[in-house]
Amino acid sequence: MIVEKKIFALPEFRTSGGALIKNVRVGWESYGRLNADRSNAILIAHYFSGTSHAAGRYTTEDVFPGYWDALIGPGKAIDTERYFVLSSDTLVNLNARDPQVVTTGPATIDPATGKPYGLSFPLVTIGDFVAAQKALVDHLGIRRLHAVMGPSMGGLQTLAWAVAYPEMMERIVPVICAGEIDAWLTAWLGLWAAPIMADPAWQGGAYVAEAQPLAGLTLALKLITLQANHWLWTDAQFGRAYADPGANPADALGNSFKVEATVAAIAAERAKISDSNHLLYLVKANQTFAAGPSGTLADLETIRARTLLLYSPEDQVFRAERARATAAAIAKGDAPVEVAEIHGPFGHANGLFAIAPLGEKIRAFLAR
Repeated sequence: MIVEKKIFALPEFRTSGGALIKNVRVGWESYGRLNADRSNAILIAHYFSGTSHAAGRYTTEDVFPGYWDALIGPGKAIDTERYFVLSSDTLVNLNARDPQVVTTGPATIDPATGKPYGLSFPLVTIGDFVAAQKALVDHLGIRRLHAVMGPSMGGLQTLAWAVAYPEMMERIVPVICAGEIDAWLTAWLGLWAAPIMADPAWQGGAYVAEAQPLAGLTLALKLITLQANHWLWTDAQFGRAYADPGANPADALGNSFKVEATVAAIAAERAKISDSNHLLYLVKANQTFAAGPSGTLADLETIRARTLLLYSPEDQVFRAERARATAAAIAKGDAPVEVAEIHGPFGHANGLFAIAPLGEKIRAFLAR
């Protein structure tokens, strides 16, 4: 399935904090066709380090498809012969230096100065991501969504959608997420940000594009990569293997294990298309997540959409008990709730890489 990145532009966007951002642009893509009465639309919200590229390939030469390609496409669980599936890049998208990503954030040129916004860009929230998506949905003339769904931060957006616009979707599928950010995750998110702010090249956020704090950014991405996975993956994939078979880590400080070298290589590759300030803004948006006005699980009791909540018992980011508490909070309202587990060796990332076995459950839920 070959897909095309499109651009949605807003002359002005007012954040939940009251700031006005001009010339907002976000990328989006779609799969399938919108039917005559515009009732078959499914919105996919992406995860923390993800993009709108949920399925398909941009060219036949692309090595990897979109992250949920196992679920989305002709005849698949989210059947593009039946549904119109759309997804957009969030504001402050991490991958701001990826030519296939269109976003607005600190790396964007401020029309008032001709220079990147840097830290003058206003803080944004998960609710602001949802508001930008809502503007796109309105632009497409869609009045009611067949479903809203997404993994991790996409799950947070899904819950925020269901609280903010309870009559606008029939069903939701929040995946590997929770209805509130607890103190443990808040602290971990702060650690994701810390290496960037400790890097002298960060310069209080005033670095230029050609000299961003790569050391801090790469270390931050190493932390994120490791926490988003699980020891089942690292043990099976690497064990105690050396990065260099001839260089025993016990012989020199510079000698490392294969797991260290692999996580470092993944992070370095991701850093090439990431922006440091965007990562900091994403951390803040996740730390301050509130599905509704109270910022607690009680907000979820207002959800009216039928819910299928998928979580992984191996998740090291959103703990299983927090996911189960989220389902219980939604069930206190009027919404029917189903819960299912995603199992695999990837921990939090099971929601990306081990979700295919849940395909038939998702298909049946969307069809009811």
